[in-house]
Amino acid sequence: MTFLRLENLTKRFDGTTAVDRLSLTIERGEMLALLGPSGSGKTTTLRLLAGFETPDQGRVIVEGEDVTRVEPVARRFGMVFQHYALFPHLDVGENLAFGLESLGVGGEELQRRVARALALVDLAGFERRRIGQLSGGQQQRVALARALAPEPRVLLLDEPLSNLDPSLRERTRREIRDLIRRVGITTVLVTHEQDEAFDLGDRVAVLRNGRLEQVGTPEDLYAAPVNEFVAEFVGRSSSIGVVVLGPGDRGLRISAEGAEWDLTDTAETPPGTALMVVRPEALRLMAPVPGALSGTVTQRRFIGASSLFTIVTDGGATLEVTGPPRSVSAGERVSIMPSRRAGGGIHLFSRPASDA
Repeated sequence: MTFLRLENLTKRFDGTTAVDRLSLTIERGEMLALLGPSGSGKTTTLRLLAGFETPDQGRVIVEGEDVTRVEPVARRFGMVFQHYALFPHLDVGENLAFGLESLGVGGEELQRRVARALALVDLAGFERRRIGQLSGGQQQRVALARALAPEPRVLLLDEPLSNLDPSLRERTRREIRDLIRRVGITTVLVTHEQDEAFDLGDRVAVLRNGRLEQVGTPEDLYAAPVNEFVAEFVGRSSSIGVVVLGPGDRGLRISAEGAEWDLTDTAETPPGTALMVVRPEALRLMAPVPGALSGTVTQRRFIGASSLFTIVTDGGATLEVTGPPRSVSAGERVSIMPSRRAGGGIHLFSRPASDA
């Protein structure tokens, strides 16, 4: 049986639909990341799960129990807020004890749970530390320990790393990932950072305007987006209008600004105008060739083992291509072809001729 289920959740504020008929299932021990731009409904969905908001329609079901109208404290969900919500006048142990005492936990059991939760986040012995004495990363772990101390059945994380310096973010992300996998708790994470969603989420749900666009593993979203929005939103990509001509000698034949390509490993698309969304690694640069898709390099950005080149085509499209770090320079003329390893990196979406 599915552990956590959202059924047709809808929430409106002053006539604006923040969450629109959202349905999701989450298995026991799974971490699901809710990813989307600002205003996509991520945080509202989390608040509906926590019980801080009541849906206008739909249900939240956990372990077969309908908790849609159940008070937050009775749901046995733990939550880590974006700004941690720690009490600065209480020490670390008192912060953890606060929620436990409201559940009627006291005495030796209270101390045992506080100590156990701190040990889980590698802060054993920090009970008497003041909040102001902790680093940002330590405060984040205290907030996580406080959420885990009541032994919840679901953990909710609202942008848990947004307040950390970039240098701390990746390390703390690894710590959270390892901890949650060790504890095995079912978790829902809200984030607008793709790296965070891909690193932490077993699956990622992409939201836009309160609606679910696609849910799947990070690999699925990157390699097989279901629509233009997911293709352009997930990962790095660029787009160009093309004409699908039909089957070619070595795959699907398209015309991009008059240059014809045969695409392999690309989903069948009916003849006509289309938008081609392409990953930088799915393209390659070559010396100018008559009749090829050509343009001018406008920017080169070094990214380690390769460089990311921005090319403005003769037809005015802007494409990004990865290549050897110093293979071309800004201002040079180049032609663009599909990479020999382009599989899964080029996506076509049919559209009316007036939109191409």
